[in-house]
Amino acid sequence: MDVQIAVGAEAVVTASEFLGRKAVVKTRVPKGYRHGDLDLRIRSSRTRNEVRVMRSARSENVRTPVIYDVDMSECSITMEFIEGSRVKELLDGAPSSSEGVCRMIGEVLAEMHNRGISHGDFTTSNMILMKDGKLCIIDFSLGGINVGIEEMGVDIRLLQRAFSSAHSAVEGGFEAVMDAYVNKKTDAGTVMSKVEEIRNRARYT
Repeated sequence: MDVQIAVGAEAVVTASEFLGRKAVVKTRVPKGYRHGDLDLRIRSSRTRNEVRVMRSARSENVRTPVIYDVDMSECSITMEFIEGSRVKELLDGAPSSSEGVCRMIGEVLAEMHNRGISHGDFTTSNMILMKDGKLCIIDFSLGGINVGIEEMGVDIRLLQRAFSSAHSAVEGGFEAVMDAYVNKKTDAGTVMSKVEEIRNRARYT
C-alpha cells in the first residue's frame, strides 16, 4: 500500500513498491489555478528535466536513486527507495563528528560541477548518507545540465546559507565542504568568485 511521505510545492512523494522492490513515487500534481493544457505542459517539462538531470548525474558516477519508471501521463517518476540517514538530521545529531560527511558533500558537488551539472537546491535535506557510506543526492527538480558558472555559484551559496543557519553548530563544516570542493573542482577560483558576487548581489538588493 502506498504511503505519502512528503508534500512539496509542486509534487507529492509516496513510498511504494515496484516489481517487488521498495520504491518512491514522485508525482507532480495538477494545479487548478493554471489552464489545463498549460499545466500539463509545465508538469511534463519539469518531469522530463528532472529525469534528464538525474540520469546525467548518475552516468557521471554521482549516486542518485535509480529510476525505475516514468509515467508522463501522470507526470510521475518511480525510483529507488534510498535507505540511510538524511544528512540534515545527521549533522544536527552529531555536529562534532561530521567532517567526513562534509568533505564528501564537497567532493560530490565538485564531481557534478566538473560535468556541468547543477542541482538547484543543494541543501543537506536533499542528501542521504547510505548504509554503505556513500552519499546519495536526491530531488533534482531544479537541476540543470550544461550549466554555467552562475548555476554552480548558486549551488554553493545555497549550501553556505544552510550551514550558517541550520547547521551553525557544525564548527568548520562549510570550510571542510569547500576545502574538498576546491581540491576536486577544476577552475574552482572562478566559481568561488561567482559565489562572492552572488552573495554581494543579495546583500545590496
